[in-house]
Amino acid sequence: MAVWGIGVAVYFVAITYRTSLGVAGLDAAERFHINASALSTFSILQLLVYAGMQIPVGLMVDRLGAKKVLTLGVVLYTLGQFGFALSASYPTALGSRALLGCGDAMTFISVLRLGSHWFPARRGPMIAQVAALVGMAGNLISTLVLARLLHTFGWTPTFASSAAGGIVVLIVLLLFLKNHPEGFAPPPAPSAHTGTGFRRQIVDAWREPGTRLGMWVHFTTQFPAMVFLLLWGLPFLVEAQGLSRGTAGELLTLVVLANMAVGLVYGQIIARHHAARMPLVLGTVGATALMWAIVLSWPTDHAPMGLLIVLSAVLGACGPASMIGFDFARPANPPERQGTASGIVNMGGFTASMTTLLAVGVLLDATGDNYRIALASIFVLEAVGVSQILRLRRSAAQRERERLVVSRVEAVHVPA
Repeated sequence: MAVWGIGVAVYFVAITYRTSLGVAGLDAAERFHINASALSTFSILQLLVYAGMQIPVGLMVDRLGAKKVLTLGVVLYTLGQFGFALSASYPTALGSRALLGCGDAMTFISVLRLGSHWFPARRGPMIAQVAALVGMAGNLISTLVLARLLHTFGWTPTFASSAAGGIVVLIVLLLFLKNHPEGFAPPPAPSAHTGTGFRRQIVDAWREPGTRLGMWVHFTTQFPAMVFLLLWGLPFLVEAQGLSRGTAGELLTLVVLANMAVGLVYGQIIARHHAARMPLVLGTVGATALMWAIVLSWPTDHAPMGLLIVLSAVLGACGPASMIGFDFARPANPPERQGTASGIVNMGGFTASMTTLLAVGVLLDATGDNYRIALASIFVLEAVGVSQILRLRRSAAQRERERLVVSRVEAVHVPA
């Protein structure tokens, strides 16, 4: 727990930095004199770098180990956060967010890898959900602490002081983190000194239906809450729903708290009932689509507070549901390919988030800040994702049963 906890602390700080713009979106628009499309570019660029790094990071984790990758990640995201604090121009701030996204991209897959090495395989689903839960606690810090510091001390002191967290976890990481327990080194990844070897590993992971199903599960479930927390939730609640910043911040906090609570429930259910994975995924997607449809089609300008509370609570289930994507990829890939497969899965939700962030910003500018039209883009991506999930679920289940017959140990092995 102590060693794995260091990796989770690194991820916690990364999430704090990643979501810090969610409570500073209006301040950023004023500081850099930008419109909605330009504001969304901050998060889009950050997620573009994050998503683009997932497969390279997966390959790095398989070959270099979690400690080296986490160390590089901490250095990059700390520099990015500090650079964002000092940025006085829009291009400089964009570059800082890109650097932050690059470092952030190296954290979660590495933490999954640590969990697979330091805990029994049967605890895999719960360990992954707990890691995500701690990450959401970082989001809580953003919504509660950074928002108040920003209001009290201003832009540069708030973001510069938050960068100190990266320095602290870097020191602890270098001193105490170990990739695996003594005597339990994983099998080495196949030699791949050429581009052909790397491509073969990626192709082999992609060919598994479970990997592709996991990616589409992550794609479909994660982005509604990510878009809400990362950028557009606060402006939507303040500008479209007429709430104060304080009340809007409380609803964002509710999303985070619901995420943490649902994550523990989903982890326990999946650990005991593997067949519950798909019903949980489709149920979460259906509930999310239903709540957004009700809120966006409400006949008056402002939806009732009770409805916004329910929406926030339902959005809290999106993160835990996205973690189920890794539970489809795990039994589909051998240990030496787990980092690569996890990287492919992790690309899904961030690609969807990036696409939706851009679509919302463009539609807001095109429609004169009509949030109903802009946020309706959520339904398009959900429809695409559900169609792919339904297409792949049978082949993935059949392949998983075949692997279970060949080796029960391989079927339940928890990766990276």
